[in-house]
Amino acid sequence: MNLSLFDQFASSTLLGMPLFAVALLFPALLLSPPTTRLVGNRLFSTQAWIFVKLANQFFSQIKYTAHKWAFLFTALIAYLLMINLLGLLPYTFTPTTQLSLNMSFAVPFWLMTVILGMRNQPTKSLAHLLPEGTPTLLIPALIIIETISLFIRPLALGVRLTANLTAGHLLIQLFALAAFALLSIMPLISTIVISVLFLLTVLEVAVAMIQAYVFVLLLTLYLQENT
Repeated sequence: MNLSLFDQFASSTLLGMPLFAVALLFPALLLSPPTTRLVGNRLFSTQAWIFVKLANQFFSQIKYTAHKWAFLFTALIAYLLMINLLGLLPYTFTPTTQLSLNMSFAVPFWLMTVILGMRNQPTKSLAHLLPEGTPTLLIPALIIIETISLFIRPLALGVRLTANLTAGHLLIQLFALAAFALLSIMPLISTIVISVLFLLTVLEVAVAMIQAYVFVLLLTLYLQENT
């Protein structure tokens, strides 16, 4: 029973070939490709409007010199959002439930912000490791603590995204199994469980959207600190 609950987090195979790559590439096929026409179609116009709004939301408080990263961060949130939502469909696989994939997103983006800070303003970036006015006796301990907190940021990003999506998927499967098991024994209770399952699915859709937003928002905050 316990093993079957976690089977949904294993990549499916077709003819002995893992479908993990298909789950990663499929969201890109849903985007409307650019057009050479003066006015694009409705899908492309809507897509461009959403991307512009997201970029304005994330980079409104960031210096102009860092706005060149807006396209990369906007593409990341769109990609994470589509992966999270597509994973809620039946008979699908959610790649973002894998910590390895989330860390492959978190570490390079976090490292990029750190390198930018060390390159453009090394004094200010290093000053974050020691708050102003710290007593002399606490300086070594605070430097160690701040350094650990700096290097733990990508791990926190990856674990947060993985844990929230994994917990939501497990709850949905548990309620679905309970509703199916009670259907023939206690139909009324099964109907109540199905109602709760519907509400839980709506909540999981919101969680999938919020977690993609929070993931990129924290990265933009790290970028703001280092620009």
